[in-house]
Amino acid sequence: MGHWFDRNIVEPGKLPLLLALAAFVLTFAITRLITRMIRAGKGPFRNITPGGMHIHHVVPGVVLSIVGGFGAVASGREGVAAGIWAVVFGMGAGLVLDEFALILHLDDVYWTEEGRQSVEVVVLTTALVLLVLGGFSPLGVNELSSDEQQDRLGVILTLIVNFCFVLIALFKGKARLAVVGTLVPFVALIGAVRLARPTSMWARRFYRNRHRARARSVLRAYHHDVRWVGPRRRFEDLIGGAPDRVPLPGREP
Repeated sequence: MGHWFDRNIVEPGKLPLLLALAAFVLTFAITRLITRMIRAGKGPFRNITPGGMHIHHVVPGVVLSIVGGFGAVASGREGVAAGIWAVVFGMGAGLVLDEFALILHLDDVYWTEEGRQSVEVVVLTTALVLLVLGGFSPLGVNELSSDEQQDRLGVILTLIVNFCFVLIALFKGKARLAVVGTLVPFVALIGAVRLARPTSMWARRFYRNRHRARARSVLRAYHHDVRWVGPRRRFEDLIGGAPDRVPLPGREP
């Protein structure tokens, strides 16, 4: 195990990235635990409200990310300093992405349905960093042989083709496949060849006069959501806590 760790993590200079990921996940987990305790009124933790103004943890997160990022750039990829700055950056990133939904909506949506977006972004970020640690390079360049890497034209064509698949998948509303496709070669092709989601830019542009394609798109999106929304919501609730229930009109909460 030690030999594998040295060969695949230490020698390629991936130890700071591993430390940053560990700090990122641990900070997110601890932050969610504390916020859930505050929400339940348990433990010694309370919201920070100097002068009546609620200081969200995204604020220290931004500070830590900036300090850790600049420190990492200045220290290089090796040495104790690189590891320390990586941990600082990972902690900051964990605090910032835990309130990603707040930044996106410019509103305190932490315990609402929109707040689930923070958990989704954290899970996706963790998965992408794990892929990079596993040896994947952006747009699949790492999968090219030495001869292909010397052929500049082949590299450029590979990048362009895969990038086109990523863009098409994104326009079709397949954001997750598009993001993963930037690291894993041609994963975005799955989203590019399948029907677009009915609310996507692709559907609004190309399915406007194609009633059969639009109907198939709505039906497929409905079946997909029925199949996967439930398990995904339970997984997100397990990680980040269930959002507040909004009472129906005329019904007591």
